[in-house]
Amino acid sequence: MIHKLTNIAALLGCVWILSGCRTTPKPEAANIIFILADDLGYGDVQALTPSSRITTPNLDKLAAQGLMFSNAHAAAAVCTPSRYSFLTGRYSWRSDRKKGVTWAWEGPMIPRDCFTVGQMLKNQGYDTACIGKWHLGMDWPTLGWTAGDGREPRHQCGL
Repeated sequence: MIHKLTNIAALLGCVWILSGCRTTPKPEAANIIFILADDLGYGDVQALTPSSRITTPNLDKLAAQGLMFSNAHAAAAVCTPSRYSFLTGRYSWRSDRKKGVTWAWEGPMIPRDCFTVGQMLKNQGYDTACIGKWHLGMDWPTLGWTAGDGREPRHQCGL
């Protein structure tokens, strides 16, 4: 009988010790959505300005379910330098382009060896994508297009 009680006590002791060794689950990484929209002002999104005449239910839902950062400033008044600065953390005038915008099929404005916010996020295990207007130049492969033939190319890559 004493042998059984000793075994039960040892078992309960192991359970008690192991219960203190629980690992805390790693928190799930937050989803990050960065929206840069031309001609969209602070007063246009209802989550930021409830009196806005423009209904923005999907943006309002994103704002209600996540964190919203509203004290930011554009690096420039046009798209190319703003995108460049956000992605690289550099002032756009430190690039080769000192004025204007990069058109869709010009060469890439961001050097391949430039560390970007996308690379920083990939290093942290995120998947990244570019959706929509880019205006930073690209050398992505295309189908059915030759430079200078006047036709708009179709994307081959799956961004």
